[in-house]
Amino acid sequence: MNTRGLLDQLLKSGQDLLQNKAGGAQNKSAAGGLGGLLGGTSGAGALGGLLSGAGGGALAAGAMGLLLGSKKARKVGGKVAVYGGLAALGVLAYKAYGNWNAQKGTAPQTEPQTLDRLPPAQAEQHSQAILKALVAAAKADGHIDDRERQLIEGEFTRLDNDQELQHWLHAELNKPLDPADVARAAGTPEMAAEMYIASVMLVDEESFMEKAYLEELAKQLKLEPGLKIELEKQVRLSAA
Repeated sequence: MNTRGLLDQLLKSGQDLLQNKAGGAQNKSAAGGLGGLLGGTSGAGALGGLLSGAGGGALAAGAMGLLLGSKKARKVGGKVAVYGGLAALGVLAYKAYGNWNAQKGTAPQTEPQTLDRLPPAQAEQHSQAILKALVAAAKADGHIDDRERQLIEGEFTRLDNDQELQHWLHAELNKPLDPADVARAAGTPEMAAEMYIASVMLVDEESFMEKAYLEELAKQLKLEPGLKIELEKQVRLSAA
């Protein structure tokens, strides 16, 4: 299963989604998150309008739009696109580590091995963990029903017809939301940091359910409080 290219497309599509003048990107029903985007026929029609007659970039924007249903998430997605797609997560995590170490007045024994500094094979491991975190964060509002799952799976199939990836996505969408399960995918502290950044990007912090999920995820990822604050700060700065 190759997730690195797919995830990079999704993150780079943020700017396309922001700049689209018709359909879901400007539809007020999208403001309530993923459930708001797909909660009625107008949401599905908006997505269809976004994708009609479009190429791969808009397909990625459509798939990302299903996951990034809130205005905040789309704003962050567009900013991440400016930083350079998937590598942006690594850059943000690296900056957060640097600031955290500076505050402690200590120098790390080794440089943080964030995905922007890794060879392809290791970057792929990070990508799979990040995609798992993205899917889980999209479910955190508790409103993904069977219809929404079908729409999400359909758009990902159009974007990448890798059968192994499709089976994996189906399983992730249908399993109960479990922060501990998500956290187990973090094989290194750097992966945990990148997964948390991706989750912060998608979660609506004004939603009690989503905020509670994010807090539990940070606990399960065993993030140091100071590092957690810096990771959240980097997301806020990228969205400014």
